[in-house]
This record gives sequence, C-alpha cells and structure tokens, in this order.
Amino acid sequence: MRILAIISGDYGRRHVDNIQARCPREWSIETWQAPAVLPPVIDYPEEYLPDAMPPADLILSFAEHKGVAELLPDIADRTGAQAVIAAVDNESWLPRGLARQLRGWLQAMGVAVATPKPLCALTDSSYKIGRRQTLPVTHPLIAEFAQNFGQPSLALTVDPQTRQIVTADVVRDAVCGCARYAAERLVGVSADEAGERAGLLHHHYPCLASMGVDSDYGDTLMHISGNLLKDHVEEQVRSFKMVQRITPHGLVQAD
Repeated sequence: MRILAIISGDYGRRHVDNIQARCPREWSIETWQAPAVLPPVIDYPEEYLPDAMPPADLILSFAEHKGVAELLPDIADRTGAQAVIAAVDNESWLPRGLARQLRGWLQAMGVAVATPKPLCALTDSSYKIGRRQTLPVTHPLIAEFAQNFGQPSLALTVDPQTRQIVTADVVRDAVCGCARYAAERLVGVSADEAGERAGLLHHHYPCLASMGVDSDYGDTLMHISGNLLKDHVEEQVRSFKMVQRITPHGLVQAD
C-alpha cells in the first residue's frame, strides 16, 4: 500500500515516525508538509499544492490547520488515492461541519473517507465521530490501515497467583505509538492498578489530542482517548482483580 501522510507540525510528525517504524514492510510512506499559512477560504487549491505529488493509494491527513481539509479532494485527485483518513484530534483543526462536508466531497468523487474523532477511535470496521455516533469503515484500504493502527488493542496475560501482568502484546497500536508505550510499562503491574496505570501512561506519553471540551462528547478528546485504552485494559484484567466484601456491623448472614 502506498501512503501519503500530510503533516504540518510535531503532532503529525510523531504519527508518521511511529507508522514508518512499525508498519508492514510492503507499505511505502511519503510525507507532504502542508503550508503553514492558509486563507480562511481557499478558492484556488492549486495555488497551495506542488505541481507534482507522489502517487498514493491512501492519504493520511494529520494537519493542524482546517484549510488542509479543503485541499484534500484535489490531493486525492492528483495522487489517484482511493481512500482518505482525516484525523480529528482537535475540533479547530477539522470542525465537525467541515468534516461532514469533506466526507461528502470525497464520496462524490468515489473516494472512501474516514474522519475518526479522536483518531484512536478508528477500527477496521467502524469509527466514532461522537459519543453515540459511529460510522462504518467502507473501504479495504482504510480497514487494512486500521488493523495495524487505530483504537488500541492489547493482549494481556495475567499470572493468576500474583495477579500481575506478565505479558502485554500489541495487537493494534495507536497511530501515535501510545498503546505500545503503555504495553511496555504495564508488565509487572497488579490487575488492581492496571486500568488506572494505563490511563496515566496515556497521559504521560503524552497524548496530543485536544484538552478543550468537545461538544460532541461533552468531554476533552484527550480524556476520551485515554478512556479507550483504560477501559480496554480494565476489561482484560477484571476477573483477576481483588474483590473486597464488606459486611455491615451487626449483620448476621443466614446459613
């Protein structure tokens, strides 16, 4: 698979570095640095694009400027891309209304698109755009990417005697590499503490999703992202956690 990743700062560069380090060998990754300054409305996209762009099957947009979304249809046309993943880790980088327009523009061209919000809410079958809003993944290239990068998936092994995590294998990393970072540091952690530790590791990585409250979730995208990892870990260790039962004073249990 030929991938063109669009970046404009450290947020996107970290994503690209992790993909290049961990992707299947048959993938090829090209990077395009988007313009640092774009007008509020782009009337002539060709003025902001290079004369030639590398051919691509899949475009990954990690841009930190909403104007880049307006360039994506022209970029898809120039590269021959069949699919686009446009990350929404900050509402100001890709507002919900523009994300909806982008999906319409690309679908009208016959180009599949996913706009996961946050980016680590992407799986090979669906992606979230809000608390109760999920859209299907409709193209095999997006699904192939999401089998490797997207919503964190770890395979944890817990010692039933010590109730500690003894292995933590990465099934699917977050695009930024956070899941792998957390997995390496969960080994040796008690099942009782694993969920909270995963949430802290996500925060310390650090996650670069927005810390502003997002109206589609009523929470910050950083918090939503962290809970995806935390809840996933909690689910796997729940049966190994110590359950404390408290008997009220004076209560006599029947035989």
